[in-house]
Amino acid sequence: MTAPHDRPSRGRPARRRRLARTLRPLLALALAAAGLTALPAAPAGARDGAPVAPLAALAANPYERGPAPTVASIEATRGPFAIAQTTVAASAVSGFRGGTIYYPTSTAEGTFGAVAVSPGFTASQSSVAWLGPRLASQGFVVITIDTLSVYDQPASRGTQLLAALDYLTATSAVRTRIDRNRLAVMGHSMGGGGSLSAANTRPTLQAAIPLTGWHTVKNWSSVRVPTLVVGAENDTVAPVSSHSEPFYTSLPATLDKAYLELNAASHSAPTSPNVTVAKYSISWLKRFVDDDTRYEQFLCPAPRGSAIEEYRDTCPHS
Repeated sequence: MTAPHDRPSRGRPARRRRLARTLRPLLALALAAAGLTALPAAPAGARDGAPVAPLAALAANPYERGPAPTVASIEATRGPFAIAQTTVAASAVSGFRGGTIYYPTSTAEGTFGAVAVSPGFTASQSSVAWLGPRLASQGFVVITIDTLSVYDQPASRGTQLLAALDYLTATSAVRTRIDRNRLAVMGHSMGGGGSLSAANTRPTLQAAIPLTGWHTVKNWSSVRVPTLVVGAENDTVAPVSSHSEPFYTSLPATLDKAYLELNAASHSAPTSPNVTVAKYSISWLKRFVDDDTRYEQFLCPAPRGSAIEEYRDTCPHS
């Protein structure tokens, strides 16, 4: 594990902390005027069963979504949000070949961050479809995409991931549910390489997660997006020694980054429901897309377990 360092300064989280400092005294004054000593919790029972965040939590971090997490909640096949999905026809978009959007049905807690997910070489969105409901039910809008050609290389897949995010935030039917400043990319294999390309192209992204990524480019020292690199110990298509490990080590030492190697897993491990991939992807997205420090406990100190061959990071993130 690499030596810890202070979390690098990032503009938006800093603005959130300033906002929280501004709101707290105002809330205290309002409470005093009302004769209260503590903020009352907002009632549960939001539309579709989604819980409403207490006012105090909203003041501290307006982007927290859902109840306090537990190991059980991030390992569960479904999170606290009821979800729906809609198909995006290839003929309705440009820059990628359509896909499927998964989204929370309730807007009681406000807007959500969004994640675009790309499949790998020769694959369709069905290979990463399990991530759609898994992530959306935790409080994200997710689009799994089909690429223009199943043979598209990683750089093209990165461009298509960004096109999908642009579609989500600008013209999709769910655009009003999305905070366009809280966006992330994921992908498997060449789609994972594409997520690195997308992060390098658009440093305003809040997170990137390449899953057993493949890319001919090994140096990503110019990436400024918090990145979780997921490799697989027995990957013979994109061996960690020539892909995931050099990807991780080339990322700046001052960047929020982590390397998770799946124990005894193959290249295709992220293409079917995988608890380890899900729980740490959820934690990473929550921590950096939503700036939700409640999920830091699952990332720092470095997690251990029989499913993890190796984990490296630059803790602490806060």
